[in-house]
Amino acid sequence: MKDDFVSKGRSVSDLKVHLVLVTKYRRKAFTSEMLSRLNVVMQELLEKWDCKLVTFNGEEDHVHLLFQYHPDVELSKLVNNLKSVSSRKLRQEFAEHLESFYWKDVFWSGSYFVASCGGVTVSTLRKYIEAQESLTQST
Repeated sequence: MKDDFVSKGRSVSDLKVHLVLVTKYRRKAFTSEMLSRLNVVMQELLEKWDCKLVTFNGEEDHVHLLFQYHPDVELSKLVNNLKSVSSRKLRQEFAEHLESFYWKDVFWSGSYFVASCGGVTVSTLRKYIEAQESLTQST
């Protein structure tokens, strides 16, 4: 058996998702310090949802997350929670930096990209995310 199966209740699963979040107006707002903090925030939030962050990476205007989740998680609600909580935390902790980019309480674009990892292997997807131009590299 594989080591990364998730067992919960009466089911065993191995579902992974690639999520891309883009800053509002595609503003190049991220610094390496912000991306490092966002990595921690996302990992903590995913753990609260009984999910596991596989890898995280970002550029100045977007981030990539690859995470494992259980079938009982509603992805749209999870993504909404990730966006709202991370936005609030970043705006609180980096208010001075972000006020030059946004004058309202916004951070993320209203849309997002999500794809299951069934089309490619996780190792291929991990290499793709890690190969993106980045201000910080995290695993």
